[in-house]
Order: sequence, then C-alpha cells, then structure tokens
Amino acid sequence: MTEPRRVVATGLGIASSIGMDIDSFWSSLENGETGIKPLTLLDTSEHKTKVGGEIDSDAISSALKRLNFRPDDRAISLAQIASAQALEEVGLFTPGEPPEPSDTAAIFGTGAGATNALFATYKGYAEKGLRGLRPTTVPRCMANAITAQLSMKFRLTGPNYVTVCACAASTTAIGLAFRMIRDGYIPRVLCGGTDSLFDPASFGSWNNLGVMSKDPNPQTACKPFDKNRDGCILGEGAAAIVLEDMESAKNRGAQIYAEIIGYGESSDALHITSPNTDGQVKAIRMALDSASIQPEEVALINAHGTATKANDSTESTSIRTVFGKDADSIPVVSNKSYFGHMLGACGAGETLASILMLEHGKIVPNLNLTEPDPECNLNLPTGSAIDLTGNIVVKNSFGFGGHNSVLVIKGVEK
Repeated sequence: MTEPRRVVATGLGIASSIGMDIDSFWSSLENGETGIKPLTLLDTSEHKTKVGGEIDSDAISSALKRLNFRPDDRAISLAQIASAQALEEVGLFTPGEPPEPSDTAAIFGTGAGATNALFATYKGYAEKGLRGLRPTTVPRCMANAITAQLSMKFRLTGPNYVTVCACAASTTAIGLAFRMIRDGYIPRVLCGGTDSLFDPASFGSWNNLGVMSKDPNPQTACKPFDKNRDGCILGEGAAAIVLEDMESAKNRGAQIYAEIIGYGESSDALHITSPNTDGQVKAIRMALDSASIQPEEVALINAHGTATKANDSTESTSIRTVFGKDADSIPVVSNKSYFGHMLGACGAGETLASILMLEHGKIVPNLNLTEPDPECNLNLPTGSAIDLTGNIVVKNSFGFGGHNSVLVIKGVEK
C-alpha cells in the first residue's frame, strides 16, 4: 500500500469585495476593513436587504483584461480570475501565453452555479419564447461549466468536476482534493469555490427566505455571534488554492503556505435549512481524527459564523461539545463580516484567510461584535488583530441540506 502523501498549499488566488489579489485581501482582513456596501447590481428598493459584499464591476473587467480573458457568467469569470493567480504562482500559467497541458485536477464548489447566465436565459425565454434562447445556453448554464471552463482555459488534464452542497461546497472541494493527493490519485489539484447571486431572481429569493439582515448600515449589518444579529449578508467571489504533494513541492522549491492535515464531513439528515449539533460534532471530530490531533492542539477555529440566530448558537454548542474546557481559550472567528456570505465560495475564501493567518501569525478579529450572545459562549476576539499562538486551524463549513465539512490546516515552520 502506498504511504499517504502530505498535502500542501502552494498557490493562492482570490476575487472578493475586500481584494482582487492576495495582498489586498490580507490587508483588508488585517486592518478590519469590510467590503460590504450598498448594492448597485440590482434595484433593491423593494428588498428588505439592500447591502452585500459586491465586487466592483470595473475591477472584474480590469482583471479579465490583464489576463486577456473574455467575460463569461460572473461566477465563472471570478473563478478564472482567482485560479489564474493561484496557477501563475506555481508556474502553470503566464498571462498572454498559451498554457502547457498539466496533470492537474480542477475541483470547485458552488452553491448555485452560473446564476447570471441562467437569469438571462429565463428572461430571454419569458420575453421572446424559443427565439430568446441562445444556441450557447446549455454550455453556458450547465452546473459543471465552472470547472469545464477552468480545465480548458488552463489546460488542466486531470479530472474536473463541481461539488454542489450549499455553503459547504468549496470546503468539500478542498477536502476531496486533499484525499485525492494524499491517496496518490493525482499529484496536484486546483480547488476552491465561486458564487455570484446578485441577479434579481437569486437575490430576491434570498431576500424572501427571511435569513438576511435588514440593517441598512453596510458597516454593521453582518455581526456574527452578536446578541443583536439579525441575519446574514450575501457576498460574491471566488477563491482558488493549488494543493500538491509536499515532496514534489519541496523538490521544485515551491513556496509552501500551509499543510492540509485533516478533513471530516457528515450529513444532518434532518432538515433542509436548520442546522444540527450532532451532525456538526461528527464532522469536527472526524476531521480531528483524520489529522491525528487532540482538541487542545488547536490554536484557532475559523467558524462558519453566518450571523443568523440558528447557525451561530448551534455552531457554538457544537464547538463546546467537541472542545470542552479548551473552548474557553481557543479563539473563534468568523470572516463573513468582512466580505459577506459567499455561499458556495465561502469555505474556500475562509480557508484562504486561515492560511494567511497562519502565514502572518495573526488572528483577524470578529467585526461588529459589541454584545456577545450568551448562547455563543466562546472566546471571540474583537478589536484589532492579535498574535496567533500555535499552528493548527480548524475551519468549519455548514450548509443548507444538512451538509457539514471541516478542514484541519497546519502552518509551516519559518
């Protein structure tokens, strides 16, 4: 039997409301700057929620122009922008040059896929019937268009597929990539997630679901774990991470940001939208067992932390159940107050944030946490960034449908 391979992150890429590259993304996190602002992509005059983690469209256009890429569905374009950064860092892509074929897989998570293309399709059909449907509708709108486009754009000849499991989607994609490399199926995986739901139908549906904050102030609307939280705030974006075998990474002198050492997953099998402690606890414990570590070895928990009443209290109970008295000392943060809830992309964006916290030895604080909820009795840092003591981070992601995915990430020695 082949000895399990160690899996490391060697390339990072981001497209988000707080940064379109790694340096600006980290700067916003470190300085406590949110990218949530009044929405401009759609008319919110009749909506309860009027703010979100929207990316400036000119920034997207500028990034695509630099790469010489044509605009696609917004979620696909964001995935291409983030992936180009990660692949450029590991030497598999150079802007303006045709890439060479690479034995690299592409696995991305998404909550809804190419929603902007889908909205345009349904709008065209409603207005013109069959004449309103473009011949390219199927390849533009199919759920696997994200990774299909990535594999073709960057000549990645390994398997490509999309994981669709709501807010746990991209954490699941990273977990699957980790297992594929660990077990010797592929030497390298481009993994991550993407979502963009600021089209009228998608955002309107979330508005009517009743889980989003009604706070009109973009600076304070998203407040995970706060007693006065009233819901999540949607964001859009994409995050990409190149994972590969540690031995090959060292042999070519690659920069190693962090090591993925564990992954756990489970299903609640109870309710389509309500979270469940038992399922979350199972996934967290499975991840710790996979990594062969004890709860007291964890230095930071990067929570799912959506700022909804049900999620934050349930996740807090799950953390308490697994970590016991150690939950008094282990810092717990949620990154969603910075860039919003990026749905299928949130796990990848928050994994990337976790890697950067390990890289810089700092914990970025919870924003807008002024009155902690007694039901969220955890160690919740606020204010400015603090030192990270230790080198192991647990990253939780929990999604509608009862999906639970948890990663364990280890920093590298400097």
